[in-house]
Parts: sequence; C-alpha cells; structure tokens
Amino acid sequence: MSVSLVILVLYIVALFAISWYAKKRSEGSAENFALAGRKLSAPLIGVSIIGLAVGGASTIGVSEHAFKVGLSAGWYTAAWGIGAIVMGMFLARKYREANITTISELIERHHDSKAVVMGVICQIIIQLVIISLQYIAGGSIISAIMPEISFKTGVMISAVTFIGITFIGGMWSASLANVLNIILIYGGIAVATVIQYTKVGGLSGLELKLPANVPWLDFIDGVGPVGIISWIVVLVTVNLSLQAILQISLGAKDADTARKGVVWGGILMIPVGVMAALLGICAKAAYPDSVAALALPQAIVGLQPLLAGITLAALWAADVSTACNLLLSAGTLFSRDIYKRFINPTCSEAKQLLMMRMCIIITGIITVGMAMMVSGILGTIMMGLSLTAAFSVIVIVALFFPRYACKAAGFNTMLVGLLVLIAWQLVPAVRVLPHVIYLEWIACILTYALTVVLVPEKKAIAVAS
Repeated sequence: MSVSLVILVLYIVALFAISWYAKKRSEGSAENFALAGRKLSAPLIGVSIIGLAVGGASTIGVSEHAFKVGLSAGWYTAAWGIGAIVMGMFLARKYREANITTISELIERHHDSKAVVMGVICQIIIQLVIISLQYIAGGSIISAIMPEISFKTGVMISAVTFIGITFIGGMWSASLANVLNIILIYGGIAVATVIQYTKVGGLSGLELKLPANVPWLDFIDGVGPVGIISWIVVLVTVNLSLQAILQISLGAKDADTARKGVVWGGILMIPVGVMAALLGICAKAAYPDSVAALALPQAIVGLQPLLAGITLAALWAADVSTACNLLLSAGTLFSRDIYKRFINPTCSEAKQLLMMRMCIIITGIITVGMAMMVSGILGTIMMGLSLTAAFSVIVIVALFFPRYACKAAGFNTMLVGLLVLIAWQLVPAVRVLPHVIYLEWIACILTYALTVVLVPEKKAIAVAS
C-alpha cells in the first residue's frame, strides 16, 4: 500500500471520528443538526465559509483552467472571497437577526407559497450541480493516487464518504471537520506549490517549458477582464443568496459573530486560488500532454511520497468541505420547506430529522449520476450558480426594501431566472451579453419591478414576526 493511500485512508478515518463526535451535539432537534444549535463561533463560521468555497472548483477546477490559460484562473477563488466579504459586510447580520433556517422562510414572509416551492427547486438544482462537481474532483484525485482504481470508482468512494459524514453529524460535523480540512488544504497546497515551482526551475524554467502563445504568468490576460468581472458578479450574487452560505451564517451564536466569520473567511480564502493556479501552470510545464483535469493530481503524485499523500489529502479535503455543507443545505431545504410545510406539517422533531437525513442520501445518489455526465468544472459551475441572481433580487427587496415587496413577484422572478438559464443554453441568439449572469440580473430586476407595477393589489405583504 502506497504512502499516499495510507494518508488518505487515515484522513477518512479521522473525518468519520470527528463526525461521530459531532453526532452527540447534533442530536435532539432539527435545528441542532441543520444549524449546530446556532452556537458556532466566528472561527468556525470562517473555516466553514472557506470550506464551502474552496472545493473542487477552487482547487482542481482552477488548476484545470490554469493549465489552459495561466495564472489568471486564480481569480475564480478571489471572486469567491470578494463575494463572501460583500455578503458578510452587508447581509450576514440581517440574515442572522431574521432568525430563519432557510432562505425560503424569508421569501415566504413577503411572497406566496408558489415562490417557496419554486425557490426550493431552484436552490436544490444549483446545489446538485456543485455537489456533482466535488465528486468529479474527488474521483480524479483518488484515481491519481491509485491508477488501478478507475475515475468512476473514485467518484463512488468520494460520494460515500461525503454523504456518510454529513448524514452522521450535520452542521457540527461539517464545521468541526473543516478545521482539519483547512489545515490540510493550506498546508498541503502551500508546500506543494513551493516544491513544484522549484522543481520546474522557477520562473526561468517555466518560461522555457511552457508554450509561448499563452500569457501564463499574467494576472489578467488569459481569462481576460470581461471573464474576471463576470466571475466576480456571479460569485457576489451567489454569496448573497445561496442557501448553503446562508445556513452557515445562521449557525452563528449572534449577528456580530456571523458578520465577522463570513468576512474573515472571504479574506483568507483568496491565496488558495493563486496557489492552485500556479500549481496548474507547473503541471503544464511538467506534463504538457496530460488531460487538464488530471494534471494537478499527476504532478503531486510525482512529489516525495509523504508530501504527495498530504497534498492529495488536502485537495480531497477541499471537496469534502464543500460537498458536506451543500448536502446538508439541500436536505434542510426539502425537509423543512417541502416536507414539513406541505406534506406533514405536524411532524415531530425526530421525524423531521429523519427526513433531513434521508434527503441527504437521496441528494447524494442523484449527484453521483450527474457527476458521470458533467465535464469542465469551472464552466459548468458558473452556469449553475448564475441562477442565484433571482434569489438575490428577492432577498435584497425583502431585507432592505420590504415596503416594495410584492406577493406575486417572487415566483415570477424565479421562473424567469430559470427560463433565462435554459434559453441561454438552448438558444444561441439570446447570448448578446458576455455572460448569462448579466442577462439574469437584468431579466430578474425587470420582472420583479414589472410585477410590482402590474399587480399592485398584491403589494405591502405583512412581515411575519
């Protein structure tokens, strides 16, 4: 058994040990399981936000993109950080003070039940896409460690681990595991970056070994200003309204803790993108003919065995941290906003907790199937995340301009957001802007405003206490 495999197995054992420890704290109520009893400290909020953002897309995905366009690929993770900082500064306090569990509860205070159902469906679609991408990254890492294991088998191993950890301990499990995950991610990727950069001969070695037709070391060219700005717009939008991010901030012990934790998480995640991009460039220099998605794991496997094991575990940790939060979020949305609200309103805490755990398993199974069909991590995730524009419009009105809220506008805005995304994929003629996120914002703002004007009798919905 290789050193890398031993380290990965030990890491998995440690994750399940943390989950069983967390299980004691998460029992007793659905709130304990979904929100850690609203007792998370600022550091735990911070590592959870970093863990959610720094997943397969921010490591393997950034490396895959840097393998093609250079250092500017690191802006993806920087955009996540900027989004988290904006969310922490302007919305984290308001969300925590609202004392909600899901974004659908906030939507329901100002809109009708159709908006709630549509909101749950759209949020779950977004999260299914992101979860499936974590399996893809996890599968590529495991197949790199053990070439005799196929990519699909690696995806299955990743899925079983991610689902199991979340099923056992909920938010406490995800938060406490993220302490270990972040230590591994930062330590492993930082050391691997230094060693790989030295191994290829530093700056002069890169210039000799890399093709001359790509701006490998330019922070802007490659992705380009339009692409970078689009990432920032998408990920600020995501941070304003994605249930998984909202759920972490709602687990804080108070509003100030939520704000501090989210802001510091945003600041501290930015360096990971730069390191992952530089590793991707080094992988291009070392393995120019490799498949982009497998280049980073292959480059790391070539390191000293102990270091290779720690670094691969760190990359896998990034997938764990993201997938667990998203699986929990999807389970919380369905169990609370669909099952308890429409199917079994009188269900006990124990029954709701059981349903939440069942939803985690079902979500995990669905996303395994999706992972087998998806390719191109960053491109796929950008499309899925763009759907959050509709939610951002709705929550901004609800939190900052409640007097303009309109009961009918929530459903209409989310439906238009979904239709715009489908049209962008199927009808090339609508692609008149650089990225779908711009069309999403324009269409959703106009839809909400027009509904307010055209259906005035449904304005001024009373805010629930």
